[in-house]
Amino acid sequence: MTHEMPKLPYANNALEPVISQQTIEFHYGKHLQAYVNNLNNLIPGTKFEDKNLAEIISEAPDGPIFNNAGQVLNHTLYFLQFRPNPSRKEPAGKLAEAINRDFISFDNLKKELNDAAVGLFGSGWAWLAADKDGKLTITKEPNGSNPIRHGLKPILCIDVWEHAYYLDYQNRRPDHVKAIWDIIDWEVVEKRY
Repeated sequence: MTHEMPKLPYANNALEPVISQQTIEFHYGKHLQAYVNNLNNLIPGTKFEDKNLAEIISEAPDGPIFNNAGQVLNHTLYFLQFRPNPSRKEPAGKLAEAINRDFISFDNLKKELNDAAVGLFGSGWAWLAADKDGKLTITKEPNGSNPIRHGLKPILCIDVWEHAYYLDYQNRRPDHVKAIWDIIDWEVVEKRY
């Protein structure tokens, strides 16, 4: 199986000022492309050559195949959760109900997820994930890891690798984390739940 780049549903400059065109061109166009290329070069002749990303992440030991598969899936979920000028600033329906049940309020979820993202040492991801019963949880995943590794379903993510924000925010990770809430496409995120 050949893994491919996700197609962005927006122009490279459409997420400005939250994420600049320059960041999209480097983060999506160069970093993600490198992960896709690396994975496609690593899996031929292995037991992972015909597996999808979730299967690879679930089964691969730590190492290059796992790391690159994780980064391909993580970045795909990341880039596809955004929309310029989304119609809503908050989730609705079953996801909103689950957030209120498991985090008391949407504002509290935002605070806890922001704290997880800002507090993650080094590079990685902060995730809103769901277990098989739909209970929501926040995980902090180093490097290319993903909630799938723990039997959870990834719903929403915040990328805190420096290449996700350094061109736009330099060392101000908290500003980046706070800003991305303005471009979340809740329709996409709700479908993941």
